[in-house]
Amino acid sequence: MTTPNRGSGELNALLDQLREYVTPQPPWISLPPRAFTSPELYELELDRIFRRSWIMVARVDQLAGPGDYLALTIAGEPLLLTRDRTGTLNAMSPICRHRMMPVVAAGAGRAEHFTCPYHLWRYGLDGQLIAATHMRGNPAFDPGSCRLPGFAVEQWQGFVFVNLDSGAPPLRTHLSRIGEDLGNYELGAMTQVGSFVEDWHCNWKVAVENVHENYHVMGFHPETIQPSTPGGSDTDVRDDSPLVLRFTVPFKEPQEVEFLRLTEQERRQVYNVSVFPCTSFAAAGETVIWLSFIPTAIDRTEVRGGILAPSQTVEGTDAEQLQQIREGNEAYAAVINGEDQRGLEEVQRAVGSRFAGRGHLSPKEPAVPVFYRKLAAALLAEEYREPAEAGPLAAVQSSLS
Repeated sequence: MTTPNRGSGELNALLDQLREYVTPQPPWISLPPRAFTSPELYELELDRIFRRSWIMVARVDQLAGPGDYLALTIAGEPLLLTRDRTGTLNAMSPICRHRMMPVVAAGAGRAEHFTCPYHLWRYGLDGQLIAATHMRGNPAFDPGSCRLPGFAVEQWQGFVFVNLDSGAPPLRTHLSRIGEDLGNYELGAMTQVGSFVEDWHCNWKVAVENVHENYHVMGFHPETIQPSTPGGSDTDVRDDSPLVLRFTVPFKEPQEVEFLRLTEQERRQVYNVSVFPCTSFAAAGETVIWLSFIPTAIDRTEVRGGILAPSQTVEGTDAEQLQQIREGNEAYAAVINGEDQRGLEEVQRAVGSRFAGRGHLSPKEPAVPVFYRKLAAALLAEEYREPAEAGPLAAVQSSLS
């Protein structure tokens, strides 16, 4: 891992401003504009956050059978997830151990094995080398010990998380409270009835801070979300984990449910969960929407997500009917996402203005400064002494208690 020059005046000034948030009651003021455009800060985020954190990338539906795979990139690191013939979910580097050619292109599909297109070295679904052409003349080469390097991977309630740090502390303990709170939603039994991968031209933090509040709904979503979940509603925030933030927003009217045994309170609210740094999902009646905002450049973000519903909603449907359901859900998601994307790309264009500055936050967006605190704690973690197993935020959080 590389660390930007600690002597940079601009970077140090930015970190000093971020240090203001590392307190139990962070200031209600927005991030400095350079936080969205500084190349040095962006490199520090990749190094201290995205190469060390758990990122939600898929639902198990997308990797359900032997040979199913998903290839993507996180923090400049190509990543390959597979379901092998034993049913094991694997996360590994797709970079061939011979001459560094990716053995598979980005995307999803199904394969029997992976063959490097350069010199035709072949790997199994678990990453083990199967065959290497014309290598018998090299006595130092041991094919039995040749395999694609692995990354950490976890499944929780049907969601798939990966971590580029193969020795990362487990994520599951941070999610136990959410599992209890969302028990009636039966997340693990839900079916994905739509998915999307989009390219937004904005810094990842512009997108992430946006999903931490519904204050913007009245502006960005006046005809889509505002009628059912009015923007500027009171938000109840719970921050009881270094990585997880929970907050609820009320519906205008209780949601009708057919398959889930939701309480009256659950029918009256949207239950939002944020898993630092860039993952969120919202349980709204019998629908759950998940999103991950993965930076691909300082001003580009890959948005991965999906729509979940109780499995009973698709029972008895044939392939054509299921495709129609998926297309309908994805079309609606495209409308909502498009409203956010257009607005946030305008924000990104504006942060470079000489008139851009830090603004005071509203009491209607209380989760935003908590996100800032988690961001600052992660970037400043090396200033604090912490046990290796505690994770980058633990020492800062404990220092605040």
